[in-house]
Amino acid sequence: MKPLVTFIFGLTSFFIFVSLFTETVAEKDGVYIVYMGAAPKTKGSLRHDHAQLLSSLLKRNKNALVRSYKNGFSGFAARLSAEEAHSIAQRAGVVSVFPDPVLELHTTRSWDFLNYQTSVVIDSNPNSNSNSTSNDSGAIIGILDTGIWPESESFNDKAMGPIPSRWNGTCAKAQDFNTSNCNKKIIGARSYEDDETSVIKYHSPRDMVGHGTHVASTAAGSEVQGVSYYGLAEGTAKGGSPGSRIAMYRVCSPNNGCRGSSILAAFDDAIADGVDVLSLSLGAPSFFKPQITDDPIALGAFHAVQHGITVVCSAGNDGPDPGTVVNAAPWIVTVAASTIDRAFESDVVLGDNTVIKGEGINFANIQKSPVYPIVYGKSAKKKDADVNDSRNCNTNSLDQELVKGKIVVCENLDKTYANEHMDEVKQLGGIGVVLIDYDSKGMASSFGTFPMTVISSEDGAKICRNPVATILRTTSPTKYTPAPIIAYFSSRGPSTIPKNILKPDIAAPGVNILAAWMGNDTAEAPEGKDPPLYNLISGTSMACPHVSGIAATVKSKNPTWSPSAIKSAIMTTANQINNLKAPITTEKGVAATPYDFGAGEVSLTGPLQPGLVYETTAIDYLNFLCHHGYNITTIKTIANAIPDGFTCPKASSIDLISNINYPSIAITNFNEKAGRKVNRTLTNVAGDGNLVYTVTIDSPANLDVKVVPNKLQFTKNGDKSSYEVSFSAANPLKEDVFGSIAWSNGKYKVRSPFAVSSKRDN
Repeated sequence: MKPLVTFIFGLTSFFIFVSLFTETVAEKDGVYIVYMGAAPKTKGSLRHDHAQLLSSLLKRNKNALVRSYKNGFSGFAARLSAEEAHSIAQRAGVVSVFPDPVLELHTTRSWDFLNYQTSVVIDSNPNSNSNSTSNDSGAIIGILDTGIWPESESFNDKAMGPIPSRWNGTCAKAQDFNTSNCNKKIIGARSYEDDETSVIKYHSPRDMVGHGTHVASTAAGSEVQGVSYYGLAEGTAKGGSPGSRIAMYRVCSPNNGCRGSSILAAFDDAIADGVDVLSLSLGAPSFFKPQITDDPIALGAFHAVQHGITVVCSAGNDGPDPGTVVNAAPWIVTVAASTIDRAFESDVVLGDNTVIKGEGINFANIQKSPVYPIVYGKSAKKKDADVNDSRNCNTNSLDQELVKGKIVVCENLDKTYANEHMDEVKQLGGIGVVLIDYDSKGMASSFGTFPMTVISSEDGAKICRNPVATILRTTSPTKYTPAPIIAYFSSRGPSTIPKNILKPDIAAPGVNILAAWMGNDTAEAPEGKDPPLYNLISGTSMACPHVSGIAATVKSKNPTWSPSAIKSAIMTTANQINNLKAPITTEKGVAATPYDFGAGEVSLTGPLQPGLVYETTAIDYLNFLCHHGYNITTIKTIANAIPDGFTCPKASSIDLISNINYPSIAITNFNEKAGRKVNRTLTNVAGDGNLVYTVTIDSPANLDVKVVPNKLQFTKNGDKSSYEVSFSAANPLKEDVFGSIAWSNGKYKVRSPFAVSSKRDN
């Protein structure tokens, strides 16, 4: 049985991920993406240079073309020799040529928890709708993922109105998917054929993995009562924006991963189809982050945002190491993962009746009394086995005679999936497993009917004093404290492309999330059970659609708002306090910083009325590209529309990226002698009337922060007002420091986090 609760970012059980990012244009024959920047003004037509290049290519090889992009941007994917790729890269109008990369997937109590955290009254009547804020949403959420299982009850369209007239998309036909599988909830479904070199091909929008179905129902699933995972986590399942429509773009296949050429094709189609929000729970691995012009997600998102589409992406699952965050372009909403207040508790009862709280999902049927002998993995070592292998309970490391009939205590020294420790003990006849693993606190794996649980290293010491124990069947209590906690796997800042944009932007529930699943997955079913219709999985993959659903609700309530206004509303209204009324912490129990959770935990209702927003304009993004090192010729090719007379500032530098009008502030290369000044502009979205906001600064003792002016006044909706922030210090900073600037008028509070580092950006 596969791990039920999995870090879906890098899930090798489902996909073969072959990183092609390290390939250069001169190294390999194969599929290349030729990115040519902005699309022509005439919809659906090709730019002249685009058409000429394609014509020349097809004359040489009529089967060379894989995809052509013409709706939101220009370019194509084609089978090229290394020499051809290098030659095309030199042609006028070509911004970049790069190998077609294979990206990774970043892999319901969560909405009720967000309601609780934002002090919204929850209706205790299960037949009523407690999430009325999003019921009348008319937004369209496009999801780039593994497809969808349309038969799930989460995608019923009861009481939904007509499909929005602006929708231009389609519902694809396949052997296992018909137009009748679409309805007023699933209004679009496309799939992108695997490359013809693929060993196994799959050409359908139907989900054969489960990930896309889970993500889609989390973002916009209809309300379904009486949902559970085999009796655990029972309640009502619903998406963040139940009234929103879903358009699925299957860009990931069960055997060939998520190809960059397919992702760009989906962006191109989604722009033409008319989606309002795009949700991507996938990305590049943290060990290699492509430059913006070689990154399919950054490029597609740039053009989507230019067309008024909010793009939300997962931050990655390579935490808790610093600098691992991906999908960090400033036009993307980047989402970290946190826990909710529900636990999956499987306790260990010792011979002296001491109860140790464990976590994990098991449906074991062994005695509740502590009658089973305990043995440590290292004590059950085979004579020729390595001691660390036996402590881990690795394959071929344990002596069957010492394991049979006993509960084995294993240690997760090499930080592998919890289930891998189960397999060795189970086949040797062990009764159960107690796994000592501090890092996984808060995230439950599923062990089916086998008695297994995970405990902390602190509790592990208690077991050795008892010769016998038992492992109890799992329960799922709520109101667990503290919550939220930033998940240990959630990728961390600072961003390295570059550091002067503070990432991630926001955190949302991403641990043990219950949502819809494909209906034929017998591999996920415990022994003797039918396939689950709803499944529990974890990852920033699960956090991303929570924010996508909220973004869709904000868009439906404020249809004229830009993607940057929606992002600002989400960030500036975030929470930093947990359900114990204390600061949100990491898995280590220390206070979280903006590198862990950006602006904080997303609020369910705050973004609907933020008071003020930071509008990151087209000029800001153009200046970002200038400061990032691109010349004006390249930028004019990339951007859809550049104001007359725009040129890159003469003094462009990475340091100046801090000055774009972003809802947070990040500064690197800070020099205490010179200090640093940045400017921000706020726009009033609270309506007409005399509104005066006063600033509050939360700064560390070793950093002096001043804001001028300290009051901002607005009289009309749409009014703008600017301020300057000065950072200085008496002594060099020995480590990165954090704080916030908040503007309040008594009704609204508009908070922006900041991070200041003396480290240079490489």
